[in-house]
Amino acid sequence: MTQIATVERILDENHAEISVPRKSACGHDCEECAGCGVTGAAVHARALNPIGARPGQKVVVQSDTGKMLHIVVLVYLIPVLLFFVGYFVTMAVTANVVVQYVTAGIGFAAGILLAVFYDRRLRTQGGLSFQIVRLF
Repeated sequence: MTQIATVERILDENHAEISVPRKSACGHDCEECAGCGVTGAAVHARALNPIGARPGQKVVVQSDTGKMLHIVVLVYLIPVLLFFVGYFVTMAVTANVVVQYVTAGIGFAAGILLAVFYDRRLRTQGGLSFQIVRLF
C-alpha cells in the first residue's frame, strides 16, 4: 500500500518518524454535508528511510499490503462474522429470539476484543512497517 506522508523527525541514520493522514469514508467534503466535526487526524509511525529524507519533506511511503489486509479483515469482518455465527447457531438450538440476539451480541463483542488484543500485540511488535520510497 502506497501513501503520502510527512517526515516529522529523524530517529537515527536509517529511520524517521512520519505522519500519515488518516483516511476516512466521508471524503471530508465538509461543504456538502454540514460537517461532522472530524478532522483529518494523522497516524505517527516509524519508517525506514533509505533515501535520507529530512524533516518537513513530503514523501511516498510503502507498507506491507498483506499485513494491512489482515488487519482490515480482523477489525471489520471477524466481528460481523462472529455476530452471524452466534445468531445462526443459537437459532438452530432454540427459538427464543432474545437468546439469539444476546448470543449474536456476545459473538460481535468477542470479535471486537480479538481486534483490540491483536492491535496491542501489533503495537508491541512495532506495528505496520513503512518504508520511504521517494520524495513526493
